[in-house]
Amino acid sequence: MQADDGSVRSHYRRFMEALEGLSPAEREMRFGKAEQYLREAGVFYRAGLDGRERLWPLAFPPLVIEAGEWRALEAGLRQRADYLERLLGDLYGERRLVRDGVLPGWLLGANPEFLRPLADQAASGRPLLRFVAVDLGRGPDGQWRVLADRTQAPSGAGFALENRVATARAFPDLAKALQVRRLAGFFGRFRETLNSLNGTGGARVGLLTPGPLNETYFEHSYLARYLGFHLLEGGDLVVHDDEAKIRTVDGLRSVRVLWRRLDADYADPLELYSRSRIGTPGLVRAIRAGSLDLVNALGSGILETPAFAAYEDAMAEALTGGPLRLRAVETRWGAGSSDNDIAQAPDWRFAPSLPLPSSPRAVPDAETLRQAFAARSADVVAIRQLALSTVPVFADDRLEPRPVTMRVFLARGEGGWDVMPGGFARTADGPRGDTMAIAAGGRTIDVWVSGEREEAPVTLLGAPAGPHFLRRLPGSLPSRAADNLFWLGRYAERTEAAARLWRSAIERAGTQEEPSPIDLARTALLAQSGVGSAKAGETVDTAAGLRDLAATAFGIASRIRDRFSPDGWRVLAEIVALLDEAIAAPVDRDDAVLASRVLTRLAGFSGLVHENMYQFSGWRFLECGRRLERAMATANAAAAFLEAAGDGVYEALLDFTDSRITYRRRFSVELSPETVVDLAILDPLNPRSLTYQITAMRGVIATLPGNLAGESLDKASRRAARLLVRVQTADPGEVDAAFLTRIARDTCDISDLLTERYFAVGPQGEIERFGAE
Repeated sequence: MQADDGSVRSHYRRFMEALEGLSPAEREMRFGKAEQYLREAGVFYRAGLDGRERLWPLAFPPLVIEAGEWRALEAGLRQRADYLERLLGDLYGERRLVRDGVLPGWLLGANPEFLRPLADQAASGRPLLRFVAVDLGRGPDGQWRVLADRTQAPSGAGFALENRVATARAFPDLAKALQVRRLAGFFGRFRETLNSLNGTGGARVGLLTPGPLNETYFEHSYLARYLGFHLLEGGDLVVHDDEAKIRTVDGLRSVRVLWRRLDADYADPLELYSRSRIGTPGLVRAIRAGSLDLVNALGSGILETPAFAAYEDAMAEALTGGPLRLRAVETRWGAGSSDNDIAQAPDWRFAPSLPLPSSPRAVPDAETLRQAFAARSADVVAIRQLALSTVPVFADDRLEPRPVTMRVFLARGEGGWDVMPGGFARTADGPRGDTMAIAAGGRTIDVWVSGEREEAPVTLLGAPAGPHFLRRLPGSLPSRAADNLFWLGRYAERTEAAARLWRSAIERAGTQEEPSPIDLARTALLAQSGVGSAKAGETVDTAAGLRDLAATAFGIASRIRDRFSPDGWRVLAEIVALLDEAIAAPVDRDDAVLASRVLTRLAGFSGLVHENMYQFSGWRFLECGRRLERAMATANAAAAFLEAAGDGVYEALLDFTDSRITYRRRFSVELSPETVVDLAILDPLNPRSLTYQITAMRGVIATLPGNLAGESLDKASRRAARLLVRVQTADPGEVDAAFLTRIARDTCDISDLLTERYFAVGPQGEIERFGAE
């Protein structure tokens, strides 16, 4: 921010003057807008041993880089990306650097990132590197140095986008005044590049994620949604006839390009890391056959080898004919160093010379590494520590200097390397630079590149292909996503049923009467749902059990963020947070109020599903799960109440089906067994009745993939049709515990049949059922 004479640089001056003109209250209001956006968008980072999701730690103000300085950086970054591409091509091709003695052979032969099953993959001529990130730091001399190259599965591009949106919410006027360059064009060009690799076969690009337990899973789902890619896990794929295919509810669908976000050796347990449970058997075979492109190629993580920096100058000379403009920080390899003073120098740190293997291994402490370097071990490198420049960051309502690093992203297109005009920067949480990592408490700031003219807005929606707009239906739904949507619907309804039973039990407990048979039935139902105990004398916190059900629904929703409403996800998060607060303070809470608040939010969730979610395959599976679970819960509860008999049976049935007001409006205040059973169980116009659920479920099943009018019914459709006839033709006098128990059993069978057809079919079964493409 400051020049050598201490003055504020010109490209920062306007921003700092604007900040000085804001009152503390207005400044906090602007920061609050950004934080509100991050919270509502669900931007999180999973860090720490507990695996809890933490709000993305965005700080202010952004790092501002002047246009001329950025042009020089761009040139250096493009040159470096070209060097990395050539280096990877040599290591997985002719290996001239090793043959000519430029690079010690040990750094290749002993490297866990050198994947021997793909040792000659560069012979295909296809670029092995298409998306890279470079971590930069500026030293005391004002020169940028490379702290690390990220080529394995670079993370942070999605977070850079969200940083930009949030920061622009806080300072829209300043972003416009500084003519900050936009990021969307970079992603649009990258998307076009990957789509062009698909050819004309109509297959969609996939983004391959390790899954929701990964610390950057939010970014994976965000980018998949933003770019229109399939979000895929290893289990979503199957390799058949040397081709990778996606398991979808419509059968196997080809995929020819995968943007890889999991480490390479986890990708294929057959030929790489055998203990991987998140890969796809046979993926390497498809790559060798040339039917699948991975971005980046498996094995590209070898470029992150720390010891390579010690030979960077010589390798750059051999590969590009000259030195690099952006050079790595000074590095010495233990086996190749003759400087004995380094081991005792305070400005050097020591690290393993090779990337760590997939199998868990303890990293030696700093003293052990230092001693190993002094003994000239090949396992250790020494890296000169860079005294990082600082940026101003608001802390406790005042600006304080913080050391900063910057991550910049590059994508390879047909014309060469494209640099994102920005990125994201990380700052330490204190004046020292040893807590840069987000997981260790570091913070992030946006990077603004000031432009020389205002850029036109860019959209990734694209223009219609012809003169007339054509509405097209979404593509095939992966089986895993359909499975999660189905069970999200079930667990949302399961949570609601348990909350209704709990509220009724609380109201009954306030009467000071001895437990009736209906009370005991309600307690047994709560125990069956997992939120209570049926054991006499055992005390459990029902709120904790209800929280577990809600947390399961929330966890399922988190797995499908690319296909589910952020508002719906946020409602489930609020329910979990509400119950967590109640569990933490059990003495002061009102359980009846708590249960009602949970039910109110669940009603909001149901409304969002109906009003906000696009009603195609995904919605149909979620709706099917909701209707099936509500039908099962209603049948089970009604069977338990009717079997218990005695006073309060029909009040309990109306209460569980939320039909008290409807009953009083249609009938008298007095309860008649026939009218109560008819309204709660058989009335097709009551949206809470059992028949209504079965009717809705039958209608949704009829629209699921593979079910066409006029064709023979599949097993689930046949069972649902029979079940619907049974309730439509029943008389209230026929409805007893046995009748309802049979219905509950039939709904369980329908769930199993849907699972068998759409979710749990193995590769061979899919080929037989749908046919190979």
